[in-house]
Amino acid sequence: MTTADPTTGIDPTPCVDPATTVNGTAPARRTAPVPPTIAGRPASAGATTYESLLARVRAAALGPDPAALRIAVAFTTRQAVRHDGRGTGYRNEVLGLRLGSAVGSCAVEPGTLSDTVVEECAGAGVDRLLAHPLAPVRVAALDAYLMHVTPHSPAHGALPVPVPAGSSLEKSRARARAVVGLLDLPPGSTVLVVGVVNSLLEALRDRHLAYVPCDLKGGVTEWGEPVVTDAFTGAGRCDALLVSGMTLGNGTFEPLRRHALEHGKQLVAFAQTGSAVLPRFLGHGVSAVCAEPYPFFWLDGGPSTLHHYRADRPGGVG
Repeated sequence: MTTADPTTGIDPTPCVDPATTVNGTAPARRTAPVPPTIAGRPASAGATTYESLLARVRAAALGPDPAALRIAVAFTTRQAVRHDGRGTGYRNEVLGLRLGSAVGSCAVEPGTLSDTVVEECAGAGVDRLLAHPLAPVRVAALDAYLMHVTPHSPAHGALPVPVPAGSSLEKSRARARAVVGLLDLPPGSTVLVVGVVNSLLEALRDRHLAYVPCDLKGGVTEWGEPVVTDAFTGAGRCDALLVSGMTLGNGTFEPLRRHALEHGKQLVAFAQTGSAVLPRFLGHGVSAVCAEPYPFFWLDGGPSTLHHYRADRPGGVG
């Protein structure tokens, strides 16, 4: 695979690894009861579905009227990467919308977003972009609004996690360890990975966790393992879900969230796309989020910061 998959989001390296058993033994299933409250109240009161969250924002129920706010800057960020020692490369493209000091992001399939759309977003009212016909524009606008209202900070339930300076591969591996660390699973459990990322798969193997790689494009991993295209069939044989934020942009987030909620499974999101959106679902099918707002780790070799949210941590957005 040479481009970022629609299910993966911009999160790098479209490769996968393997095993559905560890040492030949099928893992015992472990479920994760969803914590009912955060700081004594529902984790994301009223935001039980993506569409209901969007409706609440459009109705100014979570902050200032979006009709009174305008996007100052709209831009795309494109990258092509081939790490030393890796057999495949990948490309990513991300729509960014600047609202005050916040940047909302949504990854898109490279080459699918026209310059005209980007230009029309600049100067547009947030309310108009929340109703835009293109889902990535709606997601980026919602992300920008929510980050403007509730920036990533300890006051809003975020735990800052530093990523040391280094090469793109070193930073990718550091990010992967931080993401996988949010899974509370015993060795031998199986994880559905929606948005296959080499470094994430390596980090899962280091913890002796098996996984099922999923990508809408299918194909095989760098090591020749098949990649499933039906996330929901794959989810049925997994103990937990590790899900890219780009599922917001392609419409697969809601079914995955419902599956996790209905079956008591952990769903951990790694989010460059929608980093301020996904924490709103803590306690409603999402157990933890590794949020990474723009600028992303792959844009700079210096130190950067991730933001961890957990449904069982006091505080949180509401």
